[in-house]
Amino acid sequence: MSKIRITKQFNFETGHALYGYDGKCKNVHGHSYKLSVTVIGEPITNTENVKFGMVIDFGDLKKIVKEEVVDIFDHATVFNKNTPHIELAKELQDRGHHVILVDYQPTSENMVIDFAAKISARLPHSIQLHSLKLQETETSFAEWYASDN
Repeated sequence: MSKIRITKQFNFETGHALYGYDGKCKNVHGHSYKLSVTVIGEPITNTENVKFGMVIDFGDLKKIVKEEVVDIFDHATVFNKNTPHIELAKELQDRGHHVILVDYQPTSENMVIDFAAKISARLPHSIQLHSLKLQETETSFAEWYASDN
């Protein structure tokens, strides 16, 4: 049977700051992220299965990505928990803001690595994560490919 790749796209808004960076991104700012999630597998051949002909139901993929990424990161501010931004994070949290503390510099590159691990862990065994593309702006994005890792 043929291996087929399917892709689902997601959008979310997230703020962040890059501690120690030498450019504008050291300041708290946000992006309208676009995340493309591509999985690979064989379409289901069992005619008795309600998902017959699908690699994975787009709705099932959507549920995984929403629960692991979109619902968590949308309208949140992400800071590296190992930087002095922790003080700003606490202040924002005390004022009712949704803050995520991660153990990495919250660049698109590191976020896409984090997302790949979270999504891969939730996929059915017959489906593999093929790639992720995290677009930060119209002209800037980071990509993760299983074949590279």
